[in-house]
Amino acid sequence: MYSIFRKTIINSFYLVSILFGGFLYSQEQEKKSLFDIEVQNKVNQYKAYSNFKKAGMFYIENNWDSTLVYSMHHLNEAKQHVDLANYAHYFRGYSFKVKKLYQEAKKEFHLIAPEFQFDFIVKKRLGEIVIEENEFKQAIAYLEPLTKLSSENYRYLKKSEVFQNLGVCYLHLKEFDKAEQYLIENVDFNKKTKDTLGLVAAYGAIANLYYELYKDDLAIPYFEKAYQLSKHIKKTDSKRIATLNMAVVEENRKDFEKALTYRKEYEKWNDSLNDQNKIYEVAKIEKEFAVKEKQKEVSLLQAENKAKVIERNGLFYSAVVLLLLLGVTMYFYKEKIKTNRIIVAQKENLDELNATKDKLFSIVSHDLRSSVNALKTSNATLLDNLESRNLVALDGLLQNNSAIVNGAYNLLDNLLHWALLQTKQSYFEITSLRLFFIVEQVAYNYKPLMLEKNVQFENTVSKKDVVLADQESLKIVLRNLLDNAIKFSKANGSIKIYTLNTNETYCDLVVEDSGLGMSETARLELLNDTVLLSKKEHENIIGTGLGLQLCKSMIKKNKGKFSIESELGKGTKMIVSLPKTT
Repeated sequence: MYSIFRKTIINSFYLVSILFGGFLYSQEQEKKSLFDIEVQNKVNQYKAYSNFKKAGMFYIENNWDSTLVYSMHHLNEAKQHVDLANYAHYFRGYSFKVKKLYQEAKKEFHLIAPEFQFDFIVKKRLGEIVIEENEFKQAIAYLEPLTKLSSENYRYLKKSEVFQNLGVCYLHLKEFDKAEQYLIENVDFNKKTKDTLGLVAAYGAIANLYYELYKDDLAIPYFEKAYQLSKHIKKTDSKRIATLNMAVVEENRKDFEKALTYRKEYEKWNDSLNDQNKIYEVAKIEKEFAVKEKQKEVSLLQAENKAKVIERNGLFYSAVVLLLLLGVTMYFYKEKIKTNRIIVAQKENLDELNATKDKLFSIVSHDLRSSVNALKTSNATLLDNLESRNLVALDGLLQNNSAIVNGAYNLLDNLLHWALLQTKQSYFEITSLRLFFIVEQVAYNYKPLMLEKNVQFENTVSKKDVVLADQESLKIVLRNLLDNAIKFSKANGSIKIYTLNTNETYCDLVVEDSGLGMSETARLELLNDTVLLSKKEHENIIGTGLGLQLCKSMIKKNKGKFSIESELGKGTKMIVSLPKTT
């Protein structure tokens, strides 16, 4: 059993160490931008080579398919420039590598001349590919010469990445002395540069080495250091692996209580990684919905055209039959009236759908583009701070980016449910529900956001309160109201959810926050049922009035009532009144 636990640790961290995991991605952004500048300079210098220019721009934009197309077009041109050909082969090799087509990537990299200015980057890429293929001796042959590069060349790649990967390669080959040498140098290098994320990976790699050699007294302190440092970084995957390693260490030491604590923390980070994929699922569903809506419009137009044809034929036959029989003419006249009614009904339906479509486009073009523009601006500032290594500013920018992405995700989610509700495609079933458990389920998903702002949360809903409502729509209403309460709450504020039973027919569910509050004008505007969406009063907070419109629509469909009590600067109470069970 002991040997199995040891193997669990080694395998779990090898995966990170071999490719340098999230460290390669996060730390290489600055270095990659320097190479991108070189590519941009080449594009500007050789504008006459249109295919090369397009290939270079698509490479900078990470559009790998287009990069492959235009770099091939450039290489197929009769007039060739040796230096540009090297760049084109590099573009293709790196694109294939990203797409995990390693054999094709190696072919392209091998076509690059040794005199290429960035041949050392090519060797590094080849080393990464053969590591993926578990060819560790070949990887060493590519990477070991890179340890002697000049400081000028190290501006384009991280020295610590080279030492980390070499150490792991020797560890796989059981050459422990060399592995220890490179991994210790990597630890020292990251300490000097104060690279916290890199140091987490470095500590984990050296710990695996000593654990492989059964030097637990040396390995465990490094595992503990990696775990402690992981608390100060944002990279969820690094936190997850450091926590899992500590769980296995404690299992080996027979301290199962600590091991269980670490296992629970590991599951939390693991779930966090899975949640990041939800926004892509929402985008996919919305795309499918848009396609269906367009198909409906086409079908309606086809039906209208057919109706016009029928009308024209009807008039023609009526004129002919009028000469023969008055009675037949009256029959066709009645048919014409019936057809016109159908056309009018179809036109009204089409106008309604067009109004819905215009509203959808208005929301997407304004609010979603605002979020994307904010993210682009923040990312530009982020790159500037990466170059100056301003960690304090970086932390704030990353948190800001997270808030922007969460806001965009909530917009897409609300937009989907709102569209389904407007087009009467949502499933709706009113049943008896206990409010306390519904509130607990929804609030659980928002605890990390409340912890981040240090917002105190209290759920005092009585477990005896039972209402008649559709469960899924009620959850959507609570999610939006709780999200708004957190968004508009100040740091160290409080949020309370409770019920009031002052009416025999309705149960009042109250979401109260101690946040910014609103003016009386804003409160009345939010309660007003208008076609246009209500605009938020606090322009510095990213969001849209769609969420509240969705809440009001769903509360109305649940045969409930909605009201707001608020005072500027003194917080807000959102009150949802739902029918009680009889």
